[in-house]
Amino acid sequence: MRFNLDKSFGVPEAALHLRAQRTRLIADNLANSDTPNYKARDFDFRSAMQQAQGQLAPLRTTQPNHLQPAAGDPRNPDVRYRVPLNAAVDGNTVETHAEQAKFAENTIHYQATLTVLGARIQGLMGALRGE
Repeated sequence: MRFNLDKSFGVPEAALHLRAQRTRLIADNLANSDTPNYKARDFDFRSAMQQAQGQLAPLRTTQPNHLQPAAGDPRNPDVRYRVPLNAAVDGNTVETHAEQAKFAENTIHYQATLTVLGARIQGLMGALRGE
């Protein structure tokens, strides 16, 4: 029986990568909370994970002159500007309290993904040892 290491670590590895990217974006938002005209950015983690796993249905064109979607890298999610509830007078759209909550939530999910990955590694190590 052939063993594929990529299939064993695929989902947690992709999730860690996307969570790390999201952490960077949220940290950038927080760091620029006082920068005039800075626009907060984020991406939809769920759709990025589906894209990374190849679960998004491809777009279908019905006319030859329809634009074709760009074949993007599933590891680089579609980053968009966040729509604020209350934009600042100086044009800054970072809402510090919301960003801090998203940062904390993302950190918890990152730690949970590390736990899942660690459990898979322990399971593989046990299998290699014959336990």
